[in-house]
Amino acid sequence: MDILDEIYKALIADAYIKEQTFGRIKFYEYPETGDVDNPYIVIDPIDTPTPSQYADDQWIKLDFLLQIDSWSHDRKLTESIADKVRDVMWDTFGFAQRAGPKEYDQGVFRDARRYRGSLYREDFKKL
Repeated sequence: MDILDEIYKALIADAYIKEQTFGRIKFYEYPETGDVDNPYIVIDPIDTPTPSQYADDQWIKLDFLLQIDSWSHDRKLTESIADKVRDVMWDTFGFAQRAGPKEYDQGVFRDARRYRGSLYREDFKKL
């Protein structure tokens, strides 16, 4: 199972995110500042999933560290999308938001938030 696909499915299941960014949710592909005509979301793993928590000499959880960027020409819209992403990541996966940069460049606002969380091995297999 691929966590990036699961995150994508969870994001487009949210009506607001789907309305604002459908067709512009990417993995690894950061748009050029001049190419941001509409809001974008970029999902980027920061680290490979790491086995954690062990029982009976077997790992029972995978730890994830991801960054999800929201981009648009409107500062408030960028933040609103990023807030919705935060809610989806918490409500769906239990992943907590960590620090991440906010930037402004040539009329484009970027809100990049990092998320860390763990999924039980059995739960991950069900996704």
